[in-house]
Amino acid sequence: MPQTADDLDAVAVRTWCSLALDALGREREAIDAINVYPVADGDTGTNLYLTAESAAAAVEAVFAAHETGTSAPSTADAVRAMAHGALLGARGNSGTILAQLLRGMAGVLAEEPGVPAGADRLRLALTRAAASAREAVAHPVEGTVLTVATAAAEAAGRTGAGAGAGAVARAAYEGARTALEATPGQLAVLGRAGVVDAGGRGLVAVLGALVEAVSGRAPERPYEAAPVPFAAADGCPAADDPPGGPAFEVIYLLEAGDEAVRRLRTRLDALGDSLVVVGGDGLWNVHVHVDDAGAAVEAGVEAGRPYRIRITHFAADRLHARPEPAQRAVVVVVPGDGLGGLCAEAGATTVLARPGEPPASGELVDAIRRAHAREVVLLPNDADLRHTAAAAAEQARAEGIRVALIPTRAAVQGIAALAVHEADRSFDEDVVAMTAAAGATRYAELAVAERQSWTMAGICQAGDILGLVDGDVAVIGQDVQQTARSVLDRMLAAGGELVTLVLGEDVPDALAATLEEHVREGYLAVDTVVYRGGHQCAPLLIGVE
Repeated sequence: MPQTADDLDAVAVRTWCSLALDALGREREAIDAINVYPVADGDTGTNLYLTAESAAAAVEAVFAAHETGTSAPSTADAVRAMAHGALLGARGNSGTILAQLLRGMAGVLAEEPGVPAGADRLRLALTRAAASAREAVAHPVEGTVLTVATAAAEAAGRTGAGAGAGAVARAAYEGARTALEATPGQLAVLGRAGVVDAGGRGLVAVLGALVEAVSGRAPERPYEAAPVPFAAADGCPAADDPPGGPAFEVIYLLEAGDEAVRRLRTRLDALGDSLVVVGGDGLWNVHVHVDDAGAAVEAGVEAGRPYRIRITHFAADRLHARPEPAQRAVVVVVPGDGLGGLCAEAGATTVLARPGEPPASGELVDAIRRAHAREVVLLPNDADLRHTAAAAAEQARAEGIRVALIPTRAAVQGIAALAVHEADRSFDEDVVAMTAAAGATRYAELAVAERQSWTMAGICQAGDILGLVDGDVAVIGQDVQQTARSVLDRMLAAGGELVTLVLGEDVPDALAATLEEHVREGYLAVDTVVYRGGHQCAPLLIGVE
C-alpha cells in the first residue's frame, strides 16, 4: 500500500516504481494507439512500460540485497537503482527520454543519502529532470513529452514555501495534465490526428503514480481520454518527418567518455534524426533514426564499446534473415519444473516462474523468439502477469511475429488450453478453442497463511491453510487434506467433468490418492488427473473443467 508520510524515502521510491508500472500497464494500449510522433509505429506505451519495468526491477533488487543485512536501503540507493535500471532498459524514443528524466531526478534526490526528500528537493529534482531531458535531445520539439515535463517542473516550482512533497507532486501532475491537453495545438501532426502526445500521456501516468506514492492518495482527477484507433494515425507523418524518412531505429548501450560522446552526437545528428543520448559517468543509452544502421553502429564503435544493439526496420517485419520458422508454437509460463516438463512434452516452450520472481517481459519475448514460429500463443498463467505478457506480445508483434495472448490466470487453465491446441487448424480457430478451454476451467490453490489477516472467509491466523478459489480465500482450515476436500466440494457444487490436481514438491502422493477417492465417491461422473508440479509456490493447485 502507498505510504502516507509526505516525503520521498526509499520505500516511497519503491512504491512509485510499482505504481508507475501498473499505471503504464493499464494505459499501454491506449498510449500505443495515439503514437503518431516522431514515427507513427504504435509502440510508445509499450516502450514506456518496458523502461519502467527495468527501473522497478532494479529497485526491487536493491531491496532484496538488503533483506539479509541490518540496514534498509537509503533514498539514494533506491533512486540510483531506479535511474540505472531505466537507463539499461530504455526502449524507443519515449523510453530513452523517460530514463533521462529519472536520471535527472535521481541526481538531486541522492545528494543527501540518509535523508528522505522533502518538498524543496522534489521541486529541484523535477526542474533538473526537465532540463536534462531537453539537453539529451538533439533537436527539442514543443508539444512533446519535453513540453509536458517542463510544465510539470514549473508548476511544482510555483508551490508555496509551506507546501509538502505531496503538494509539490500533485502540482507537477496537474501542470503536466494541462500541458498535455495543449499539445495538439503545438505540434501539427498531433492536431491532424486529433490526439495528445503519447510520450506526454505516459509521463502524466508516471507523475500520477508519484502523487500516490508520496501522499498515499491517488490524484483526484485521474487522466482519462478516449482511446483513438491507431488507424486514425495512418498517413499522418511527423511534422519534421516526410514520407520515406529514416528506415531504421538504432538503439544501443555505450561505454564511452564524455568527449567521445560529444563527437558521437555530432556524427549521429548528421546521419539521421530523433537523436537522443542519455546517461553519464561512462555509460550511455543511444537512440537514433537513420537510413544507414551500419554507420550508426560504427559511430558507436569509434566512440567506445556499444552493446545490447537493437535495430528495428520501420517497414520490414525483421531486419536480419532467419531460417524458415515453424508455423505455430505455444509459450507457457509454469510455476514449477514438473509442469515445465509436462508442457515441454506437449511441444510448448516454457518459462519458469520461480517463487517470488515472476518473469519480466524480456524473458517472455526471449521465449517467443526461442519458439521460432510465425504464430505464437502466449499463456501467462498468472493474473499478475497480464501487463507484462501484453508488453511482451506487443514487442514480439513489432518483430513480425503473430502473437495471441490468452489471459490465463492459473497454471491449470494453461494445461486445459494446451490440451486442446491443434496446430493443423487455422490460428484463429485454435486460439478460440484454447481460450474457451481455459475460460471453462475454474481454478483454486492451497496456501499457508504467513500472518493474521482478514479474508473473504473470515480472519486467518499464521499457519492456517487457505483455500483460494478463483483468486479469493474461500476456505480457512488447519489441515491440508480437509481444506482441499472443502475446496473441491465448493467447486464441484457448480458442476464439472474433470478435476486436475497439481501437487507441490513436498506433498505426499497419499494426498492425491485421498482426493481422488473423495471425488470418485461423491461425484460419479467426474474424472481426476494428477500431475507433479515440482518446486512451486503452492502445495496444491486444483482445476475443475
